[in-house]
Formats: sequence, structure tokens, C-alpha cells
Amino acid sequence: MLLLGFTDLVYQRGMAAGVRAHHFPMLQGWFFLPAVVLYGLATGTLDPAPYMLWGMAAGAFVFVALYNFARALKAGSVSIIAPIFRLSFTVTTALAVLLLGEPLTAWKIAGLVLAVAAVWLLLGGDTGAIAAAGAARSALVHAFTAMVAMGVANFLYKVGAASGGTPSTFIAGQAILFTPLATAFAWKVEGRILPPRAGWQYPAMTAALFLAALIMLFESLARGEASVLVPVSQMGFVVTAAVGVVLLREPFTTRKAAGVAFALAALGCLAKS
Repeated sequence: MLLLGFTDLVYQRGMAAGVRAHHFPMLQGWFFLPAVVLYGLATGTLDPAPYMLWGMAAGAFVFVALYNFARALKAGSVSIIAPIFRLSFTVTTALAVLLLGEPLTAWKIAGLVLAVAAVWLLLGGDTGAIAAAGAARSALVHAFTAMVAMGVANFLYKVGAASGGTPSTFIAGQAILFTPLATAFAWKVEGRILPPRAGWQYPAMTAALFLAALIMLFESLARGEASVLVPVSQMGFVVTAAVGVVLLREPFTTRKAAGVAFALAALGCLAKS
């Protein structure tokens, strides 16, 4: 959760520094793929096996999620689109309960409800802003497609972890498919592969943080329930909000305070479950 929150912060800094939306995933993939291979070789855990296909499937869904998220942001307000995307953990939880038979306890339901409320409070805005911001119906369709795709990708992490595989092998499978897809998409947008001359440090930092976060997520899913651990991991927006207030001097409103309180309560309920 902490690492994904810091990843979001670096991503925001990179976008503010001028790294374009279609360049960021491409550059991140260029750093991410060799990093996970080196990690696997250094730890002796990179072992090509059939379960790597689950990682490749996750990579495809992650690309679909990020592509549709970017498309949604072109026509929709970020205050509406981002919270929808963040709710991907609800899809993962539903799949884990329905397909893996994970229990749906009262504590878990309470935690999920509080997490949804925290997302809306910390990231959401006035729902009337949809029309004001020109968020067309197609933008909402792209946003919900991104949410579902990311939820499925996180569910596949649980499937891969349950297979007894290693994080490096599974994540390498994800990177092997995601990186060429992200590169091909950048070529489609510009008609050539022309990465920016500056700003490479931001995708490099996100690749390192994201790799560490995914390794920890995979290891945790090998030991616990996806319907608990994935919602916790996806609440990195609490870290983003806290750093924004403490370091970036963003205003600490009543809405943000309530959002943090709901998020902490959600974490407590999910831990209890």
C-alpha cells in the first residue's frame, strides 16, 4: 500500500514535468522488464513455467486497464474517473468470493464499504461535475472497463500465487507482454518511437517502486485472502493524500480528514476479518 502510494506520487510528478501519458507506460516497461529479470536471476527464482501464462494474462489486463483509463481521462473529469478506477478492488473481491470460495464476513463487508467511502471522499468530487467537465458516456464506459480490467489483473495475481509460483516468474510474464504492448501503443499514437529527452527518472522510479510493491503483493497473496489483501494494497491513495498535505502543503479539508478516517477504519475492519 505504501509503495503504490509513493508510485502514484512519482507518476504525478512525472506528468507535471511534461512526460506524456503514452510515453510513461512505455518507459516504465523498458525499465521494469530488465529489472524483474535481474531480480529473478539474482535471487535464483526466475524459472519459466506454465504459471507464467497467468502473469502474461495479468499483463494484458493491466494494459487494457491503463489504456482505457487514459482514454477516459481525455473526456472525463479526473475527480470522477479516478475514483471509479480505484474501485477495482471490488471486482477482485467479488471474483475471489465467487470463484475461489473466500468467505464474505461482516468485518470484510464493513471494510469494503468504508474503503469505497474513503475513495469517494479523498478522490471524488461533485458528481454534477460530469456534465460540467464534459465527461461523455463513452468516458464512463472506458473508466468502468479500466476498473474491471484492473480488478481481473489483481485476481490473476492471487491465482498465480496459489499455483505455488515465484513472484519473479509471474511478474516477468506480466512484463513480457505489457512492455511490447505499451511500446506499440506509443508508436500508434505518434507513428514512431520517440521517447522524451528528459524525464526518464520518473518512469525509472515508478518501475522500481512498482516492482517492489508487486513482489510484496504476490508474497502476501500466497499466504492470505485476495478479498482482504488486494483492497488494502489498493488504498495507497491515503499515502498520496497524506504526503500532499504534509510535504506539498495542500489544504487539509474536512472532506480529506473524513476520508483518512474512513480509510483507517476500513484497514482495521479488513485486518479484523
